[in-house]
Amino acid sequence: MADLIRLRNQSGTWLLLLPSLWSLVLANEGRPPMWLLSVFTLGAFVMRSLGVVLNDLADRNFDKHVARTRTRPLADGRLAPRQALLVALGLTLIATALVITLNPITMLLSPIALLLAAIYPFSKRWIQIPQGVLGIAFGWGAVMAWAASRGSIEAPAWWLFAATTCWAIAYDTIYALQDREDDRRIGVKSSALLFGEAVPVAVGLFLVGMVVCLVVAGRLSGLRMGYYLMLAMPTGVFLWQVRRLQAPVSPQIAFAMFKQHVYSGVAILVGIWIGTLTHTP
Repeated sequence: MADLIRLRNQSGTWLLLLPSLWSLVLANEGRPPMWLLSVFTLGAFVMRSLGVVLNDLADRNFDKHVARTRTRPLADGRLAPRQALLVALGLTLIATALVITLNPITMLLSPIALLLAAIYPFSKRWIQIPQGVLGIAFGWGAVMAWAASRGSIEAPAWWLFAATTCWAIAYDTIYALQDREDDRRIGVKSSALLFGEAVPVAVGLFLVGMVVCLVVAGRLSGLRMGYYLMLAMPTGVFLWQVRRLQAPVSPQIAFAMFKQHVYSGVAILVGIWIGTLTHTP
């Protein structure tokens, strides 16, 4: 089961959790309740685990033909699909138990999160940029966190949602570079294949979109200069990555670049918290 839910690699959990933390800190002016922090942290772990289980169930016949994924438990036969379905059911029940501790509007938003988690694995068969579905799914956490904090969804939450969507398309395009040749061979769609030689430009544009959305969210929330100074740090990392993508990128380098986005997201979180210390309402 540990291999099934990728217990040893929690980068995906962090990338799902961080937008929710941005929203919790911003919506609560730097002092989010410990209960909400606990619920959304555990919820991110559970939903990311559910997402990878559903992904492996959907892709088990594809994964055995991809070098990076052929040793996954369902692909190599260590687990049967019915066992994975039982794990998915258990994780869904845990997620439901967490949601019912929140306010009514957040409970109403939660089925959309589950639907997105279920749709994403199949989007690689339907659309050229399945990373967009992933971005919407991850961004929905920011919307739910804002609703859980304030009982409503205000403009900054939607700008955080948009920022997360752009961000996920960018970093998951980098991640998809690891499997570009295998995906082309087996017919799986990805933004890395769609953009082709224009990957650096596309990633750069989505990262610009992310930064612009974060700036607007900060302005709407009255954050002061400390936030924008911290935002400059991940922006510098993004510029370096776009430049690096202009040269050939090995799977190992692509994965390392992908993981750098976790640290960038943490820097943004710290920046939001600093910005709330001196914000103007």
